[in-house]
Amino acid sequence: MISSVFPVLCVDDVDACREFYMQVLELELVFECGWYTSLVAPGDRDNQVAFVEAGHPSVPDGFNAPARGMLVTVAVDDVDSVHDRAIAAGHQPVLELCEEGFGQRHFMLQDPAGTLLDLIQWIPPSREFLREVAQWRRANR
Repeated sequence: MISSVFPVLCVDDVDACREFYMQVLELELVFECGWYTSLVAPGDRDNQVAFVEAGHPSVPDGFNAPARGMLVTVAVDDVDSVHDRAIAAGHQPVLELCEEGFGQRHFMLQDPAGTLLDLIQWIPPSREFLREVAQWRRANR
């Protein structure tokens, strides 16, 4: 049985990533040892993210570099307040706050390691999107 699934991101600067995620998402520190840090959502250990120092021997050769082309998506109850907190802290979105027809209000930030952080709030999808999905499902059965 699975108890949790969470990303561990290989990063060049564990401390910078720890501070970024604690500031933007208000995560809490649960463990750190210099080359590894783990953060959790307040009161919810099932929602966590961790960072391992790129090049640490615990990560196999060839896999110990910062990831590229990856999004870490975090669903929040109030994306506007997260956006306001990020802006007030001096973080500039790489995608401005917007609403998507597929059912998200979101914005994106780049963390200190270069990982794309997609902050989303679920909203009702557009009728056009629902029609597209229905058409796709009919065509792909």
